[in-house]
Amino acid sequence: MFYGEYEHKLDKKQRVIIPSTFREASKENYVEKFFITRGLDKCLFMFPEEEWKSQEAKFRNLSFTKRETRKFNRLFFSGAVEIIPDKQGRILIPSYLKQYAGIKKEIMIIGVSSRIEIWSKESWKEFYTSSRESFEDIAEKLIDLE
Repeated sequence: MFYGEYEHKLDKKQRVIIPSTFREASKENYVEKFFITRGLDKCLFMFPEEEWKSQEAKFRNLSFTKRETRKFNRLFFSGAVEIIPDKQGRILIPSYLKQYAGIKKEIMIIGVSSRIEIWSKESWKEFYTSSRESFEDIAEKLIDLE
């Protein structure tokens, strides 16, 4: 549903505009509400409501008696916020989430199939530069195309 990478900037009111292709995909799939939370690799995860419910169910089924599960769930869910874009497709990211992701002004919005990732431009460049060389090796280990 969400594909591509888009460079944006926070506006004067600290809002982010969702790329038009993502707004169109949301409309086609009847998505009105999103949830944003702390992601991995210094980015934010933004899930459509249905995908959020699916992820929440998975994490809810993990054993809370395990320390790492409790730690992950606390950080993941305590950071979550419900977001409804305005009519122009803008959203306001809470300051604690921007701080977590190192977002100041320039951002990258990345489509990762069922979710959107929001990165500081600097962090995305670092991730991309350090990861692109191993893309084929990762594919070999994870994907069986037969």
